[in-house]
Order: sequence, then structure tokens, then C-alpha cells
Amino acid sequence: MENKVINGFQIVQDLIKLRWVPEILKSIQLGNQRYSEILTSIPYISHTELNRKLSILIEKKVIEKRTNGTNTYYSLLNFGKDLVHIFNHLEDIEEKYFQTS
Repeated sequence: MENKVINGFQIVQDLIKLRWVPEILKSIQLGNQRYSEILTSIPYISHTELNRKLSILIEKKVIEKRTNGTNTYYSLLNFGKDLVHIFNHLEDIEEKYFQTS
């Protein structure tokens, strides 16, 4: 049981610590499913970095890439939805305990 917890934590930690991953996943969750929508919704991310992170997220089965004719769409898989839930919870903790008046 302890090994499963450690392995699960390691997998999540490896993804969370990657720059831009929370922003990309939250962007997709908010309805930005096309590459151009994701790119414009995240200030300062480059094309190269977005391509790199999307590839990693597809490889880790966090998101999926679907093509419909000439259009490509990205959507969250269950793992991605769970990660967004974790990100939202971390934001709630930050607001609750670390916001200064």
C-alpha cells in the first residue's frame, strides 16, 4: 500500500513541477481545446514550449489529441481532470492560509 502512495505521489509531483502544466490543463478545462486557443490563453508561453508540454501530457495519458478533419482538439482524460482538481485545491489552500490582507 505504501509503495502505491509513494508511486502515485511521484507521478503527480513530476507533472506538477513542470512549468506550464497547470496552466495548460486549466486552459483545456475552461474550454480552450484548440492549439491556438490554449496558446493565446496562457501569457508568455512559446509555441515550442506548448508543443513540448502537450506531447508530454499526451504521453502520460493526461490529455488526448483528436483530429476532426483539419481541426485538432485537446481534451482532458480522467487523469487530467484529477490533476485540475488538485490544482484547484492547492489554489484554495493558498487563498485560505497564505493570502495577506
